[in-house]
Amino acid sequence: MIIGRSKEQEILNSALQDTKSHFIAIYGRRRIGKTYLIRETFGQRFTFQHAGLSGGGMKEQLFAFYSSLKDAGYECQKTPGTWLEAFDSLKDLVRTSKEKRKIIFIDELSWMDTQKSNMIMALENFWNGFASARNDVVLIVCASATSWMLSKVVHNKGGLYNRLTKQMNLRAFTLKECEEYVQQNQLSLTRGQILQYYMIFGGVPYYWGFLEKGLSLSQNIDAILFSENAPLKEEYKYLYASIFKNPEKYIKIVECLAKKKFGMTREEIIAGIQCDNSGDLTVKLEELESCGFIRKYSAFGMKKKGALYQLIDHFTLFYYRFLEKKNTDEHFWSNQINTPMVNTWMGLAFEMVCLHHIPQIKEKLGIPGVMTEVNAWYCKEDKEKGIWGSQIDLLIVRKDQVINLCEMKYSGSEYSLQEKEYRAIQRKMQDFRTLSGTKYAIHPTLITTYGLMDTAYSGEIQVSIRMEDLFR
Repeated sequence: MIIGRSKEQEILNSALQDTKSHFIAIYGRRRIGKTYLIRETFGQRFTFQHAGLSGGGMKEQLFAFYSSLKDAGYECQKTPGTWLEAFDSLKDLVRTSKEKRKIIFIDELSWMDTQKSNMIMALENFWNGFASARNDVVLIVCASATSWMLSKVVHNKGGLYNRLTKQMNLRAFTLKECEEYVQQNQLSLTRGQILQYYMIFGGVPYYWGFLEKGLSLSQNIDAILFSENAPLKEEYKYLYASIFKNPEKYIKIVECLAKKKFGMTREEIIAGIQCDNSGDLTVKLEELESCGFIRKYSAFGMKKKGALYQLIDHFTLFYYRFLEKKNTDEHFWSNQINTPMVNTWMGLAFEMVCLHHIPQIKEKLGIPGVMTEVNAWYCKEDKEKGIWGSQIDLLIVRKDQVINLCEMKYSGSEYSLQEKEYRAIQRKMQDFRTLSGTKYAIHPTLITTYGLMDTAYSGEIQVSIRMEDLFR
């Protein structure tokens, strides 16, 4: 049984039951489950299915398409020489099909779009001049290269402009959906262990498939990432290469951003990777953002010109902390439990998990339907103005004139809020109120794994949110 994706399946099944043709684009990062969703929803009811070749030239792509046509039962006379010929053969296959609804599934469409191949033009011709005029075609195209899909299909300014009937950006699983996966596969993991695994891999379904019964979480992580034949030891190398042409330039940006948790301005990135302030950098930053590796945000009250770019991909962050330098210890993770290095990483990774679960945090706050802005904020020390210098990773600015100033603290048990941390929160609130000039009420909000221990300062916290609230 497929986990989550109920809305997506509803859209796909609705298209199947409709009395008109549909053109559906599905995109999302590598390993997110696009192909699995389509195959689980439709089973083997495809009139035609095909997947582009990674790294193949136009000649190889056309031959692979020709081979898929033959697999679908079409009697091809010869390999097509152009994409117009290839899609013309697909038209013939549709015409001769006796199926009530002709489901056409083309996976990794971006790989088929080789230089000067005119593949997109042929796809336009197939849909505009043929399929859209019928009432029985369901054309589904997928790609892991999210930026390519957005520019070439979703936001196409040519023949495919406004032609899609549906589009889906397939997102990573939430903690709740990962817990459903664990339960469905009868894995004995607590919520704390699910959270830890999520901090490494995020909610990318493919990575959760490597967990094995009978092994502890630490043993699983060692087997998956650190053992001699670990299946994901080289995953980082393929992660970016499968999505971007010339991935080295993108990796250079990501590597730079990995050095600064809070994010970097465009100017800082330029200085860090020593590149020109050009449109090419703009494109690469936009592509990394569209694929979910980074986010661009403006700190509260600051101009968009000073926007920050922050690395938010769980696995990439883990890679630069533990995997970049080759490790020969096959039991590295088991041997590092409770070390300062791992504990520091857990604190940072937990913050990132919280940023990926804002809807769940809002639900706990009782404001799921209230309009909000999610921000971060920072200021430098200025003793003359009485400014301490603060960094706030999560501000939830609400339309009901309340701001939740969120502190995120990872702990293996109930969190004990001591005077030092409480005073730090007070200073942040003071800095923020002084420099922002806000008239909104500020609610100090603590997000922890197992809740707050009853201390002299715990009662000063307006709202306490626990790990279990993120599993909603």
